[in-house]
Amino acid sequence: MSIGMIGGQQMESQDQSIRDDPDIRVMTAGSTLRKVKSRTWKKQRHFRLLDDGLSIWYKSRWVGKGHSTFSVSEIEAVREGHQSEVLLSIAEEFSADLCFTLVFHGRQGNLDLVAESPEEAQAWIRGLRKLINKAQTMDEKQRLDQWVRDWFHKADKNKDGKMNFKEVRTLLKMMNVDMNEEHAFHLFTMADQSESGFLESEQFVLFYKMLTQRDEVWRVFQDYSGDGEKLILEELESFLKVEQHEGYGSAQHARELIDCYEPSETAKKQGTMSLEGFQMYLCSQEGSIFRPEYVGIYQDMSQPLSHYFISSSHNTYLLEDQLRGHSSLEAYIQALKRGCRCVEVDCWDGSDGEPVVYHGHTLTSKIFFKDIIATLKEYAFMTSDLPVILSVENHCGVEQQTIMARHLRQILGDTLLKNILDGQEPQYLPSPQELKGKILLKAKKIGGPEGSLETLADISDEEDMTSSGAEKRSVEDLPGPEYLNHHEKAIARKSESNLSRELSDLVVYCKSVHFRGFKRAPLNMKSNEMSSFSESKAKRLAKETGTDFVQHNSVQLSRIYPSGLRTDSSNYNPQEMWNVGCQIVALNFQTAGLEMDLNDGLFRQNGRCGYVLKPSFMRDINTKFNPEKPEEQPGYKPLRLSIQVISGQQLPKVNQKEGSIVDPLVRVEIYGVPQDQAKDETSHINNNGFNPVWNQSLNFVIHTPDLALVRFVVEDYDKTSKNDFIGQYTLPFTCIQSGYRHIHLLSKDGTTIPPSSLFVNISISDLT
Repeated sequence: MSIGMIGGQQMESQDQSIRDDPDIRVMTAGSTLRKVKSRTWKKQRHFRLLDDGLSIWYKSRWVGKGHSTFSVSEIEAVREGHQSEVLLSIAEEFSADLCFTLVFHGRQGNLDLVAESPEEAQAWIRGLRKLINKAQTMDEKQRLDQWVRDWFHKADKNKDGKMNFKEVRTLLKMMNVDMNEEHAFHLFTMADQSESGFLESEQFVLFYKMLTQRDEVWRVFQDYSGDGEKLILEELESFLKVEQHEGYGSAQHARELIDCYEPSETAKKQGTMSLEGFQMYLCSQEGSIFRPEYVGIYQDMSQPLSHYFISSSHNTYLLEDQLRGHSSLEAYIQALKRGCRCVEVDCWDGSDGEPVVYHGHTLTSKIFFKDIIATLKEYAFMTSDLPVILSVENHCGVEQQTIMARHLRQILGDTLLKNILDGQEPQYLPSPQELKGKILLKAKKIGGPEGSLETLADISDEEDMTSSGAEKRSVEDLPGPEYLNHHEKAIARKSESNLSRELSDLVVYCKSVHFRGFKRAPLNMKSNEMSSFSESKAKRLAKETGTDFVQHNSVQLSRIYPSGLRTDSSNYNPQEMWNVGCQIVALNFQTAGLEMDLNDGLFRQNGRCGYVLKPSFMRDINTKFNPEKPEEQPGYKPLRLSIQVISGQQLPKVNQKEGSIVDPLVRVEIYGVPQDQAKDETSHINNNGFNPVWNQSLNFVIHTPDLALVRFVVEDYDKTSKNDFIGQYTLPFTCIQSGYRHIHLLSKDGTTIPPSSLFVNISISDLT
């Protein structure tokens, strides 16, 4: 019996035990649940767990054959009770013990459900949590086996648990495979061990494994295997040293890899690794492109806040565009779960005395300020315990500002930072480590020697849309205090009188001030003051006075925000801002695309904690670094990056039309200082999204490695129109593992799309 079959039987045994669970039996039998979209939209749907144990099926009882399905692997969490805005709105109609919410990965909206009884609600809540845990704890092999079984169940239309060759060929097309019919039939016959002319589920898994035998992995294995059947300990150690560029400790690592990935107990005892174990290692997280030692928090978190890039959101309250979009507490939850550490509120006077948050003078919906603060209290530190900055754009009158201050104090309690640490104003900002578990308020503040002047110059942190559609004059273009006349000073004093003392007193380390230019800054920079810049202003400063901007950002925080003309909530390229050390580069988290891929890529390291330590040459106030001229930097040492794109595995279909199969190509893009901006791509492979092989090399020179990001993009080639996106993966250049590596692709939304991957061989060397 093959090892694959043994593994399959073990998994079948686990599946049987979970199918016998009473909660799973309730789900399999099915339940009528109310699907709730709003206070007025509450409709009954019949939900049930399919036989594969990982798919939820539902349909209306009244509509014909139409139905929907989703996988348990798409669910991130199950919330119990009135834990969403929608369910809170119907709390008087349905008690909490009937309600639960399914939260999906990525940007997919929640699914709010109401059961007929508390017992039924609990069965679904417990059952779903068990299934989610099962899906999350699968190893790579189990996940792949489950993926194959899922396809089998999708194609088994009559649910008799078996498929003939014609049905198998149809399934292969669905799976993005276009292959020689004679070869496919040969493999089908080998897998049909009972010679019945049909494949059952486990036989199909075996057929699939024969189909997916990786010749390119086999060739690498053969290069190091003395007998062509196995790798002895010394051979595996040699592979790790030569190909994976591992030095000291490779012998110990070789033993650990055999213990972890070799499926044969006999081989383990002999200290050898089979081809199957070798492939499992290469497909694992250890064999991925991302260096394992950089996955957790590995950086020094005791430096001043200004020494870190900080994951930051703009218009955090929006789920869509900023003209008609829906404002939602869920948007804050999603941003915080992604590791965001700076969120924004646009506060306006509410009609009933309660401050509201929305995009002013637009049709976006409104939410209460106090509800956002309660959401922050609950979710701020679920993903990371490092500090959260609450950036307040304040349009409220004094009275409602005071109400805001009261909510902040009462709801956040000790979580809100209210006083300077150690009671002394420091030369530098405190560190993320010192501020763990704290929420900091960023807003205007009354007082100080220039307090009355800065208020005029900082009337608004952002460019807003006027009624004519043009942008208002940017705050950075207002005159500095040395140019204000008596009349303007009087206006400034009046403006200060429009600030609430109670709210002002809660601003400690993030005091919003007008940017007065770099020439004055070194003499007067106070670490607890910070400025906001529009994207256009920041780009101009970066290009014209890059070194000054880097020096400024070594002491003070800078916040960059998108142009007010981006009414579709599109994003600018954050890399240009990181190149000059700007920390709070605020993006529209609700908008997927290249810019958010770069943000996710940068913050993928260091435990996804939302803070990344800037390179040493950006933390020195006397630095001479200029991103426009990296070669002038002391210690300048460019590197050569060579990427051999070998193959792809199980790429998803982008066109669901029957018979449509992708023509994939791979593009590698470099983002960093201007000299590092580059891209190159492979040719496309016709009609093969299943196991395309390119074997093409792409070469790059990286001038400033510490700032570079590398993005791998897979597209479906189309000669008559724009290529379709298939998947991507972005990571910092410094986090790349050289050698033979797999890149596990992500969707446009940033979620995993297992088992889709690229197989590459990476070499990094000095430029000579």
